[in-house]
Amino acid sequence: MAVARATPPPRDARYVHFKDELHRVVVDVADLSRIDRWSRDRLRTEVHDLGRKLAPQVDRQIPTAEVDRAVDEVVNEVFGLGPLEPLLADPTVTEVLVNAPDQVYVERGGLLQRAENVAFADKAHLVRVIQKIASRVGRRIDESSPMVDARLSDGSRVNAVLPPLTLDSPVLSIRRFGEGFTADQFVRLQSCTPEMIQFLETAIAAKMNTLISGGTGAGKTTLLNVLSAFIPPGERLVTIEDAAELKLQQPHVVRMETRTANLEGAGSVSQRDLLRNALRMRPDRIILGEARGPEAVDMLQAMNTGHEGSLTTVHANDTRDALGRLELMIGLSGVDLATPVLRGYIANAFHLLVHVARLAGGNRKITRISELLGIRKGRIYRVRDIFVFEQTGVVNGHAVGTFKATGYLPHVLSRLAAMGRPLPESMFAARDLAKIGPPASGGTAHA
Repeated sequence: MAVARATPPPRDARYVHFKDELHRVVVDVADLSRIDRWSRDRLRTEVHDLGRKLAPQVDRQIPTAEVDRAVDEVVNEVFGLGPLEPLLADPTVTEVLVNAPDQVYVERGGLLQRAENVAFADKAHLVRVIQKIASRVGRRIDESSPMVDARLSDGSRVNAVLPPLTLDSPVLSIRRFGEGFTADQFVRLQSCTPEMIQFLETAIAAKMNTLISGGTGAGKTTLLNVLSAFIPPGERLVTIEDAAELKLQQPHVVRMETRTANLEGAGSVSQRDLLRNALRMRPDRIILGEARGPEAVDMLQAMNTGHEGSLTTVHANDTRDALGRLELMIGLSGVDLATPVLRGYIANAFHLLVHVARLAGGNRKITRISELLGIRKGRIYRVRDIFVFEQTGVVNGHAVGTFKATGYLPHVLSRLAAMGRPLPESMFAARDLAKIGPPASGGTAHA
């Protein structure tokens, strides 16, 4: 049986007309010659005051509350992203998803919900906002180039697609990145345990090459930021990303970002191009935001030729699946290697595999930390789990389970000790580390 989809109440036609007219009048009357001399805050204040003065000329019968609302929306249209401005100003909103002019959803606490009283006037209005976002970062989106992947000034990731690629409406997705999480917050939000963070902190500081895997929205970049904080401050780091999302705290960081082709189809710079160039920049470590394709070959070469302690992420369902994804990406690069050679190359590159997952209820957790020991019988990866999260069920819509130490004693412990960072063997004794139940009072712990 088909489920009826709830539709929002119709918008007040009189209010919409009033706001549109007020917008036109404000733009006509505003002294644009002063824009370059005034700060953004002063501009917003001046336009806000001007809108209140001009409102009676447009419609004297509009209630004061509606006037204030319309003036705020006009200011947001002129200086911001229109209906999206209140959502982007809300620190609890982590994602904004626009499926249609009147279908706007947000993610709060890991859960999607309809954004009430947020809508665009029509499809053309939504397209204008998308084009404003693209133009701010030097990108173009129209019928001839109907997709764009960009970022806002605060680092938020933006993806937009226009018809005819979308059948019903322009679509916009904004993934926001706040100030970032610390290791303590990761533990406090029950995304892992103190033992897991202590092990990862020691391994990263001791230059263990680490691969982070997970699905879309699982928190791979968030975890990569957390782990990067464990890198000693005296090292030279080079980061390579499609859209700059990493926020490293070390003083010696070189950040690089890919570039798409221009209108003539030339000038594109891929992650592989940047990675090859990074090898000439004397990096102590290379941090690749996400391995997506042929650049995986160059990343493995860097890890196998002295750039130890490098980190990257990959889309995968599990740590073992992540290794298969790397094989696929290397195959797409055109490198022709026998399977045993290819797998031996991957096994020699990475020391640790970390998987992060988004579970029921929106909780993000490190579900597996594994050690990659090489390959056996020339073909099969030797992967041993060190810490795991075992989900036992779902209570009130939230995943519950137990963090466990498997009892496996990692081979890297001897290397950690040799580098002056020993860890007690008792940390890895087989036991339950923490039992995770549903959030108290219906809240959501998430990272």
